[in-house]
Amino acid sequence: MISIRQIKPGDRSEWTDFVHRSNNGTIFHSPDFLDYHPEGRFKNHHLIVEGKNDIQSIIPGALTEREDGIWFRSYPGASYGGPVFNDSLGLSRIERIIDELISYCRSQGFRGIELTPPPIVYYRRPHNYLEFSLLKRGFDYRKRELTAIIDLSRLGEELKLGFRSSALRGVRKAVKSGVTVEENPDFSLFYHVLESNLQQRHNVMPTHSLGELERLRNLLGRDQIKQFIATLDGEVLAGMIMFHCNPRVTLAFYISHDQEYQALRPVNLVYMEVIRWAKQMGYHYMDLGTFTLNMDINHGLCRFKESFSARGIFRNTLFGTV
Repeated sequence: MISIRQIKPGDRSEWTDFVHRSNNGTIFHSPDFLDYHPEGRFKNHHLIVEGKNDIQSIIPGALTEREDGIWFRSYPGASYGGPVFNDSLGLSRIERIIDELISYCRSQGFRGIELTPPPIVYYRRPHNYLEFSLLKRGFDYRKRELTAIIDLSRLGEELKLGFRSSALRGVRKAVKSGVTVEENPDFSLFYHVLESNLQQRHNVMPTHSLGELERLRNLLGRDQIKQFIATLDGEVLAGMIMFHCNPRVTLAFYISHDQEYQALRPVNLVYMEVIRWAKQMGYHYMDLGTFTLNMDINHGLCRFKESFSARGIFRNTLFGTV
């Protein structure tokens, strides 16, 4: 017997503990992460699925008004969402959880459900039971993107053996030019480079303001978000901000460089040093982010990430009416 209900304030500690112990939970499923959003940005509707004696699943979510009605989305303000599962669950129990979620949303008068679960490498015990259960019940893919994943376990102690010559040439160019990479917690040093680059290349602003990044780190803890910067003569040329998603995966949430110094290849050196750091920290995988948008491929970005041994893994968004 399982039941589903909205999460209450008193469930917070159990919610946090469950995500940490789960099969597929990430930083984006945790209440601390979700707290960084200003009140009123999303209409939160977080769910908990309980068995007779324990929690079976946590489903962070929010309600979105669309032309055809209200949709339950997990989670519009996070890279990944979807149900977080108890590590012991098999296919039959996950199917029951999905049936409960569909029945619950139907009883609330919602029009549909949209989920973006973490890619398979984020799972402690990988399986496709969630997508199988959704597809079997008439769900479909709203979009399927490719995110660049480095399998750190495949890289030996000599990291360079795993990289293409083009990547290594860039690393050598940066080193020869005197570029160095360091971990530095001061987001303001890199943020102007990030902001300028996104504005020039894509005419967009970073997902997080400088204040939001600092607030997020304060909520999550200093070990959960790390910044690496490439400098030359005191000038910040490039950087990368890493999110500790779970014990298996670290995510490069922001990667950027100053266009004026692109010829020095500072990003290549940042990649090399952060990959080295991630491997030393014991992560299994490093997620460099997507190189597709609505299934259109940025071939240059794809080749660059592949040159550091990354390969594309699906990052799927599924939806279905109820």
